[in-house]
Amino acid sequence: MPPEIIPFDLHRMFIGDAPPLFLLEIAARTLLIYLYTLLLLRWVGGRSVAQLSIVEFLMVIALGSAVGDSLFYPDVPLLHAMLVITLVVLFDKAIDAANRRFRKVKRVIDGQPVAVVEDGHILCDGIATRRIGTMELMELLRMQGIENMGQVRVAYLEASGQLSVFQADQPQPGLAIVPPVEFGFPPPVAGQPSCCANCGLILESHGTDPCPACKDTGRTPATTAA
Repeated sequence: MPPEIIPFDLHRMFIGDAPPLFLLEIAARTLLIYLYTLLLLRWVGGRSVAQLSIVEFLMVIALGSAVGDSLFYPDVPLLHAMLVITLVVLFDKAIDAANRRFRKVKRVIDGQPVAVVEDGHILCDGIATRRIGTMELMELLRMQGIENMGQVRVAYLEASGQLSVFQADQPQPGLAIVPPVEFGFPPPVAGQPSCCANCGLILESHGTDPCPACKDTGRTPATTAA
């Protein structure tokens, strides 16, 4: 039978049953695996977290598991952990080479850009494909310096998750997204163009009929300023 566990046993919590010399082995394991992993990652090439592809993100997760288990589990041989780390890196390099050589492979693994804004209004099919909401997209637009949807000719959500924005030569009346939509929208004004308060589509009617693009019933003035 397993030994009885005593709650809040400080000796078990901080030291455990391993002999004190095992702490020195943990230090040696950590140094060896750290240097070996660092060497392989230098070979792979470094990128910021925001630029990691899906494959590289998966590699980081797999490396984290392989590296972590080998640092302090005495029953995990270092050669086994180093083999796993090497294979994960080699798989990543092979997939990266296939991405560079075959466009279809890159499209399947990394995905492709999706148009999310066109002529000043949000494309609902595009944001549904990437599983983001209109408010999240407006936040990304504000981070690109966009104050009004009428400034945007077209915007793409890249496979990396970054937003590429191409501004119109001449801004058109559109949905003001500054201040953020969470603060609310002013009501439409008679005699002035209005737009959908959710996707920014210019509407001819001030009524409460659902927007033909997103089915939202909110209305707000279409302006050329924030």
